[in-house]
Amino acid sequence: MKPGFFSRFTRHCLLGLGLAGACVPALAQAEQADRLVVFDDDGFALAQWMVLKSPHVKVLGFATVSGDFWQKEATAYALRGLEIANKTEVPVVPGATYPLMNSEKLTERWEALYGKLIWKGAWMKKWVEKTNQPLPPYHPADVVPDLPWGNPKLKPSAENAASFMLRMVHQYPGQITIIESGPMTNLALAQKMDPQFASLAKELVYMGGSLNPQQKLNSPAAAQFAREFVNSPRREFNIRFDPEAASIVMHAPWKHILMVPVDPSTETEMSAEFVKDITQSDTPIARIMRKSANNFPLWDEIAAAVWLDPSLIRTSAELYVDVNTAFSAQYGDILSWMEGYQPGLDEQKEKVVLTVDVPRMKALIKELIAQP
Repeated sequence: MKPGFFSRFTRHCLLGLGLAGACVPALAQAEQADRLVVFDDDGFALAQWMVLKSPHVKVLGFATVSGDFWQKEATAYALRGLEIANKTEVPVVPGATYPLMNSEKLTERWEALYGKLIWKGAWMKKWVEKTNQPLPPYHPADVVPDLPWGNPKLKPSAENAASFMLRMVHQYPGQITIIESGPMTNLALAQKMDPQFASLAKELVYMGGSLNPQQKLNSPAAAQFAREFVNSPRREFNIRFDPEAASIVMHAPWKHILMVPVDPSTETEMSAEFVKDITQSDTPIARIMRKSANNFPLWDEIAAAVWLDPSLIRTSAELYVDVNTAFSAQYGDILSWMEGYQPGLDEQKEKVVLTVDVPRMKALIKELIAQP
């Protein structure tokens, strides 16, 4: 931790953003003991680096799962990301390669019945219509292409992700946050292997699902991403890739669940201007991030940021949440209810993030990237 990090961050918020008192929770956090976290994802990028670089946070490990990338490719990214961050002591634990029930062939059958999906992750061969964002190369599950950051020398753990997370929550009962920013296959497997899994964790923070996102930015990328929720506002990729796993996880007895749906991300974009501003420092992560202006919304970064500093949440709702697992036109869509309207089949109440303080989140990201 660089001396005076939180005092400088607080001063930046007070003077640069005119938000008196806004960063007090982050300052108070500096006086707490280390917060324990396991990150489960289908890739590795800025969100993971944010958590790694945060003071008073101990990352117990990174689990990997298929989603945007196949699990083996996601594992390679995580290993290389740790090398860049000089955090090679943190284990990378490979998880599930395939969803519980969904598959590429089932997805193609669904599209034949109900229409084309905009994004299919590891199953994506081409865009339906012209889109500025590049596609990852389509390849089989056991192929790992050369990474743009260079290929890792670090090796993954021999343990599997579900067993690792079970071992961690038993070793640190009531202390571990699980941040999930990919499909929930590993979490569902862990819950089925041991029904105590969710109740032994401190909380679940996940990026996934969608309620009613609205386009907030006027850029071409924002308009292209809006296509996904204009006619299907409840559909989101992380949940849609493995709906059965998500439903299992959402019925598990977590002490606390924080949901970060698509909705708050529509105010954000990894634009060239944004990247230029947050990467003014000369650190290894900043140098890598200078090439990351992909114009994607900051989906996972919001999840990491609001866990690091909950005061970044501007508005939220308390909802009971589940997933439609019927193989219908709404397969994988989010279901939600206010108190008293839920079916009462062990759906769990979740705090759902609706909007975040984007300028303060940007300031936090910039400060974390600058840490040596």
